[in-house]
Formats: sequence, C-alpha cells, structure tokens
Amino acid sequence: MNVSPAGLAVRPLGLVLAISLMLQACATPAPSANGTGKPTSPEKANTRAVPAPVAGAAPAAPAAAAAASGAASGVAGAPAARPEPGAPKPFDEVIKGATQQSGFVPIWRKDDKIWLEIPAERLDQPFLLSVNVAGSVGERGLYASQMGPSWLATFRKIGTSQMQLIALNTAFVSSTTAMKPAVEQGFSHSLLGSAAIVSAPHPQRKSVLIDAGFLLTDIPGYSTRIESAFRLPYSLDRGNSFFEKTRVSDEMTTVNARVHFATPRIPAPPALPSPTPGPNPPSTVPDARSMFVAFVYSFTKLPQEPMPARRTDPRLGHFFTGVTDLGNDLKANPRVHHLSRWRLEKRDPSAALSDPKQPIVYWLDKNIPPKYRKAVEAGVLEWNKAFEKIGFKDAIVVRHQPDDAEWDNMDARHASIRWFVGADVGFAVGPHHADPRTGEIIDADIGMSDVFGRGARRFVVEDVGTGGGAGAGAAGHAHDAYCDYARENAAEMNFALDVLEARGDIAPDSPEAEAFVQAVIKDTVMHEVGHTLGLKHNFKGSTVVPRDKLQDKDFTEKNGISGSVMDYNAYNVALRGEKQGALNNTTLGPYDYWAIEYAYKPIAPADEAAELARIASRSTDPLLAYADDADAGGLPGNDGIDPLVNRFDLGDDPLAYYVRRLQLSRELWQRVQERGAQPGDEAVRQRRILLSGFRQLSRASELVGKYVGGMYTVRDLPGTTRRAAYVPVEPAKQREALKFLADGVFNADSFRFKPEFVASLSPDYNEWDRGGPVNIPAAVLQVQTVAMDRLLNPGTASRLLDLPSYVPNANKRNIISLAEVYDTLQGAVWSELKTGREIDRLRRNLQREHLKRVQNLLVRGSASLPPDALSLMRMQAVELQTQIKRASGNGKLSVESRAHLQDSLSQLTEALRASMIRS
Repeated sequence: MNVSPAGLAVRPLGLVLAISLMLQACATPAPSANGTGKPTSPEKANTRAVPAPVAGAAPAAPAAAAAASGAASGVAGAPAARPEPGAPKPFDEVIKGATQQSGFVPIWRKDDKIWLEIPAERLDQPFLLSVNVAGSVGERGLYASQMGPSWLATFRKIGTSQMQLIALNTAFVSSTTAMKPAVEQGFSHSLLGSAAIVSAPHPQRKSVLIDAGFLLTDIPGYSTRIESAFRLPYSLDRGNSFFEKTRVSDEMTTVNARVHFATPRIPAPPALPSPTPGPNPPSTVPDARSMFVAFVYSFTKLPQEPMPARRTDPRLGHFFTGVTDLGNDLKANPRVHHLSRWRLEKRDPSAALSDPKQPIVYWLDKNIPPKYRKAVEAGVLEWNKAFEKIGFKDAIVVRHQPDDAEWDNMDARHASIRWFVGADVGFAVGPHHADPRTGEIIDADIGMSDVFGRGARRFVVEDVGTGGGAGAGAAGHAHDAYCDYARENAAEMNFALDVLEARGDIAPDSPEAEAFVQAVIKDTVMHEVGHTLGLKHNFKGSTVVPRDKLQDKDFTEKNGISGSVMDYNAYNVALRGEKQGALNNTTLGPYDYWAIEYAYKPIAPADEAAELARIASRSTDPLLAYADDADAGGLPGNDGIDPLVNRFDLGDDPLAYYVRRLQLSRELWQRVQERGAQPGDEAVRQRRILLSGFRQLSRASELVGKYVGGMYTVRDLPGTTRRAAYVPVEPAKQREALKFLADGVFNADSFRFKPEFVASLSPDYNEWDRGGPVNIPAAVLQVQTVAMDRLLNPGTASRLLDLPSYVPNANKRNIISLAEVYDTLQGAVWSELKTGREIDRLRRNLQREHLKRVQNLLVRGSASLPPDALSLMRMQAVELQTQIKRASGNGKLSVESRAHLQDSLSQLTEALRASMIRS
C-alpha cells in the first residue's frame, strides 16, 4: 500500500476515481437522525461535492469551475484576497474538489483526506464525544460491538493555528457563583487531541477547517487494553490507519476510523517460567504483529435545554452520574448523584395514557441471526409493561436495520442491539453514555455474544457444551467492566439441560428445545435492556418468591421465578419426583416496575421531592427487596455478608436451594454413569457433564459459607423506619450451613464415581491441546477449598467475634462463636483422627490444604485477622497436633495414610515452634 506525505494510506487510483464519480453524481450516505434520534433513511442533501478534474473527462470551463467553487465556499465569484505570508490558505482553496457533508460538525472529504469544519458557534460549547469499538481482535476482552469511553467535550481555538479537543472536567462543580472560579482553578480539564487549523475563516460562516488526522490516534486509550491482554507493547501505526465511513446530521457527526496497532517483533518465550505474566501473543489474527481496530467517533449535539436531573435514592438501584458540588462548604457530604435515564415526556401530559413525544428506540442490528430476532424483540418490548403503569403507551419501540443497510449503528443518539463473535467470549453487555450534567442517557449499545446463542443451540441440537476443559468450575474469560449475566447464564443453562436431557424430559432438536433457547435469549435481553434503561443489578430479587411457589407452573409462568429480571436468576430445575415450574424468568418482576416508576414517572417539579420520597418509601414491601453488586460481595476486599444477596440462587431460602443443587449434581452424575458412552456421542460429552456438576457445587459451597457470621441487611434511610440495618443470621441457620459443609462438601462420599466411568472420560483427539485424564481429586478440592477459605477469612472471624454486640443479653447464650466454627471445621476435615478410618486421597488432599492455611497463620500471622482469631487458631493447632500423634500409631492404616500423618505432624510441630517469627 502506498503512503501519502501526510501519512495516510492512499487507495488505488481506480477506487479513488470511482468514489469521486459516485460522490459527484449523487451521494447516498448513512441515514440521518429523525425525531426518534435514530436513522431511518439515507440523509437528504446533506452531502454536496465541489467538482474536481476526473481522468478521461473534459475539463470544466473556468466560469463553471469558479461558480462551483463559489457555491462551496459561499462566495459568489468574488476574487480571493491575497493571504499574508505563512497564513492559512483561503477556505475555498483548501476544500477545492472535496465533498461536503453538512450538519452539526460539517465534514469535507477528498479522497482519503478529511477535514472537520468547526463553526464559530461550536467553539467552547460542550457536546458529547464518544468512541465505540465496532471491530476488534475477538479474544481476551478485545471484542467488536463494544461501547468505549465518552466525555463532555469542547473545541478550543488557540490563536490562529491550533484547535484543541478538550475533555471538560465534570467531576467537580459549584452550584454557587462565588466558588466557580476556585473550582475551575483547582481541577484541570484534559486534552484529547490537537489539530492544525488549515484554512482561514470562511468569509460568511467564520468557520475554520482542521485536519481530522488527529482522530487516527489512540484517543480511547485502547493500546493499554491491548497490552494488558497480550503483555506486548503494541504501538499505534498512524501511517497505515485510515478513515472509512463518515456521516453527518443536524444532531451528530460520526467518523469511522480503522486504526492499525503493531509491534515490530514477537519476543521469544522465556527459557524458564516467570512469576509474572509474560508475552502471550494474540491467536486470532493471521500475523500476531499486526491488528486493526475499528473506532466510531461520535460528536453529538446536546439538548439545548438540559433535561431536569432526578436524584437517586439508595433504596432502589439506578446508575447515576456523580459530581462533587463544592458550592456550599457547610454541607457534610458534597457528593450529588443524578440517576441515569432517557428523556421521556408525554405527548399529551393531561392523558392518563399517552404516547411519548420521542420514544426510546432500540435498533436491532442486521447481524442478529434471523431465528433469534423475535426473541430479542420480545425481550426489549417486555419493558413497555412497566412504562404503561406510569402512563406511557409504546414508550419503547423496536426497529430492524435492513439487511442491505450500509450504515453502522454504533454511533450515538439511540439504543442498539448487536450480535458479536469472539474465540473465547460468552457474555452480553448493556452499557450506556449519559450527559454528565444531568444523567440523560444519550446512547446505549447492547452487545449479545454469538457464542451464548450458538452455545444454547448447539448444546440441544448437537449435544456440545461450552465447558469441555479438564479443570472444574472454570468460569471462562472474565469481562470485568461489564455485566457477565449471559456468560454465567449459559453455564446455568447447560447444567439445567444436562439434567433435563439425562431424565429424558427434553429431547434434542425438539419444539421444547427450541422454546427453551428462545426463552433464554429473551431473559438475557430483558436483563441487558434494563441496564440500558438505567437499572443496576438487584441480587436480592430472587428471594421474594416462596420456595413452594417455584413448583407451581401457572404461578411461575405468570409471575416469573424472581422478583426482578435484574438479578442473576438461576434455572428452576425441580428435584426428581417434584412438580416442575417454569424453568427460567420470562417476565418483569415487582421490583422492575418500581424502579421504572421512580426513574421515569412524570412529576411536576414542585411535587417531585415529595413524590419520589413516597415511591421510595415502599422499600419495606417484601416484594421490592433490593441489593446491588457491592452487597453481594465476591469482589476484591468485599466478601459479602448477607446470605440472601447472591448471584444465581432461587427462592426465599437460599440455603435450601444450595442443598438441592448438591442433590441435582449427584443425580446428574448418577444418570450419566448409568447411561455410559453411546455410539455417536460427542467426544467430551461425559467429561463436560461431570464438570458441569462441579461448577454448581463450587458456587454453592462459597455462598453457603456466607451464612456463617452472616448479617441480614436492609437499605433504609436514617429515620424512615425502625428496622435495624444489620441483623445477625439466626444461630440455627448458621449451624445448618456448617453442617451442610461438613456432611456434604467436606465429605468424600459426595464425590464417588465408578472406575469404569472415570476411565471412559476421553479427550477430543481432534484437538492438539486436548488435556489428559480428568483430575477428579483436583476438581473436588477446588469445591472444598472455596468453602474452607470462606470460613477462615478475616471478615467471617471479625463478624463472629462481634456478634455479642448485636444480640440482646437474653439471647447471648445461643449465639455461635468463632471457636465453635473453627472446632467444627477442624473436626470435619480431620474426622478420621477420631474414627480411625482409612484416609483416602480426597481426604488427604483436603487435610493438606487445611494444614497449609494453619501453618501460614502460625508462622506469618495476619494483619487482617483479629488477634483473638489467631489465638484460637493456635489453640486448635495444639489440639490437632495431639490428635495426629495419637492416630499415627494406628497400624491398620495404609502406608500412604501413615506417611501423610507423619508428614502432617512434622509440619505442624515446626509451625508451632516457629511462633516467635510472627509479627
């Protein structure tokens, strides 16, 4: 490819001529924005060309050429003034032969060269700049159809030669005039890009031209994500980056850029393993040294009149824009939170039910597989039920991008749903961009992973799942920035289908299988649309449905299996012999109606504060239970304390749900062993089903542990109710959870498999990386250590030690203590020391892991574990030492067991002697 002096890729002459002829004849660029904020048809006359000589065509007459130039520049044949030496060229000279797209920020294009025309009225005026990723690499978090960053931005002119693109600092504001200068001086804006001014001001419009080449840079900071994924220093190669499509309307200007990232060489792998991650080149591109990423830049006009902001209330879950208002130094907390929502106004404010002035439009991308489009549309339109309750008819509408459309719906000013693919991907996302001044949602793009939909289909029709690895409980590649409901939902779905197929309740390639897949997609779309409407997760929603109602088919089909689609809802698989209710969630829950009412109900400004307080005060209704990601825990530094707040549980008694999950896993394992391998089976079918059950137990063992030292929580505002913010879990419930872990998870008898079955777990010999025999002891140990770590973590210890502070004196005798928990755990792990039974390999593995944790605490101590917990741990270790000494003399044990006990005794004795090393 040839490179021009400006550093832009020059396309072949034939293509340039074809483009030039096409643009001069009649331009049919991408659609313009209509009243709904979404393109519906090609732009009308927003493009015009300034003629340029074309090879093989007769030259234009001088008068005609002058007229064309005058038409483009606004000067009717007037002679141009002679410029000063070194001054920018006249406007009409720069754009001679270029094609114009007029609108918000006009674009002039000539061949591969693009100029932005910056109107004088745009200078120092805020707009929304967003950068979305339309195309990427397809692995390790770098996927297509993903929303990128956005900023409140402005153009700032520096002298006569430079134009800066500035990201305005919206995090710190002042609501009073007196403090505004101090705030502006105290907190800097940021420079996103800079361009040379290449023309003199237009004689009439006073606008100037800037070279758009500054957009062929890494404004979104994507190189950091690339380096994080591959641990290689890829650099942006501007010379081989280029512009693709451009589109301009009165509301928005969009530029599609194809940006090249490259590294000169892939380093050789280290000779020896390194403790830090080393280079891991991409595997999905033909040459790992080179990759293209497609950016969609949108310069979006903000509403002339900002939408009235609505304050958040922590009793409900809405996304928000947060600012620090330093205008009043008497306010204890200067933070202000405006919830994120679309602008939605009734066309007829006096009508009980009215169409909106402008509906919320979701465009379904043409790349959604046709067989899934009805399910996707149903998931979107389900939310209209909530809007009808507050007086809006057809608040949400769905439109389908034509299959022959040339425009890209990754631009701003609308919602879209796109299907994307990747080599290691299985999630859906529902992010949005909002006006940081008010919280008004301007843009939202839902991405649905193809692997999720295809995985659902292939499992039922081809009997292939998504988790064929040799390890247990693999969660797949995390996508930390976004909701991972679809990825986890797919794993839940696979387990449910494993059980149903093993029972013979659902047949491959049947109408029931088809209906199930469509329901899964609708469920996922409902969840992600909720995010794009401004709703956060609600991980308490599933607890509002009584456990016995889950078996009522009529009830669950009408009301769903959860109080909210914003929860991570598990699949409602009945135990053997029970009645089967609806398998998954296909309708909005009470919480969803409530959250939409708070965010979108039309309220007169004078009444808003009182009415919102009234709506939020219904938080004491058990059907409106709410808790978010932070409440659920499972995040670094946050283990979660409320056992009712979980991802993937069902019913008002999560502990009972987890007990049932163990029963379902055992049933699945029994059935797959009885069935055995059959001719025509996919190679890793049995292996995948085995590990599917382990994945369920790994999650269950962690969440059951939340009951021990757990606290029930509510989100009441101070003074609004008499409910306590924290209530310790009932002692009986905590002991029940301990018993489940001791008798179920730590019990090796829960994980017994026929030798013939284990020997039949073959790999897929078509794959090079096929793994070896399934390591069942490792899979079992992972489930067990998750539970053990929960019981031994500092948070559990602190809460158990603090329990007496929360319990009245009359009830203190029955509380569960940290000493009881440590004693129960140690007794369950080392039970053979008292019974004299043989210690098999599964149990020896568990005992080693427990001893490893005890040793570490005895020798190194812990800054986060309370001193009383360390003292109790030492006391338990001394008792364990005595028990091991006594058991070591049992000559009936196998040589492996005797060796294990001798080694354990030696390590524990050394750890107890090394206590002086503790800090």
